[in-house]
Amino acid sequence: MSSEYIYGIHAVKAVLEKDPARFIEAFVLKGRQDDRLLPLINQLQAFGVSIQQTGRKALDDKAKGANHQGIIGRVKAAKALNENDLDVILASQTNPLLLILDGVTDPHNLGACLRNADAAGVAAVIVPKDKSAPLTATVSKVACGAAETVPLVRVTNLARTMRHLQEQNVWIVGTAGEATHDVYQSKLTGPLAIVMGAEGDGMRRLTRETCDDLIKIPMAGSVSSLNVSVASGICLFEAVRQRQG
Repeated sequence: MSSEYIYGIHAVKAVLEKDPARFIEAFVLKGRQDDRLLPLINQLQAFGVSIQQTGRKALDDKAKGANHQGIIGRVKAAKALNENDLDVILASQTNPLLLILDGVTDPHNLGACLRNADAAGVAAVIVPKDKSAPLTATVSKVACGAAETVPLVRVTNLARTMRHLQEQNVWIVGTAGEATHDVYQSKLTGPLAIVMGAEGDGMRRLTRETCDDLIKIPMAGSVSSLNVSVASGICLFEAVRQRQG
């Protein structure tokens, strides 16, 4: 049975709420019984999860030095989603908003993008199987639980998946510095996928060529580009604003 560690209060709580059967065991900082941790411990015990009181060094080692907030869970690995799952997700949506990440390999950026996607009501985040960060404990921690609530779909051929989305009447908008108009001048209503490229390199050539439209974020200062998670948040919430209007 494949398993993985999740750490931090938000990540543990998210798995408990969505799929508690994934829990194998939990490790809790010895002597910590505060108001934030105690409800989680009680929930884990209610589901019959084995809880081990553990010293700080052992927790730090499992979390590889990251901030575990006194709790780590060992859970069954989440089911990997693919192209077939994406069709099921699309069939359940009347006006889907999707986020496509092309070449985002930093787990902190992936986690932050998932958090943005959850907040914006994104139906799925789509990434290529290659040139993409794996769904690690670091991603889950940064995502603050969003890694458990937002479907992360890994596809073999990103351009082919984009063309399939277009056949389903999904309009695909890519972000690129050379775009002739900005995000605030673009129509972001209706079935929509927003494509973000990797920092520095941006979208790959075939990804860019497959987009229906290219947009940019207007930059008033001396910095030429934004972190991909910040940029994705700006674009997603402009889409949310337009769709609410």
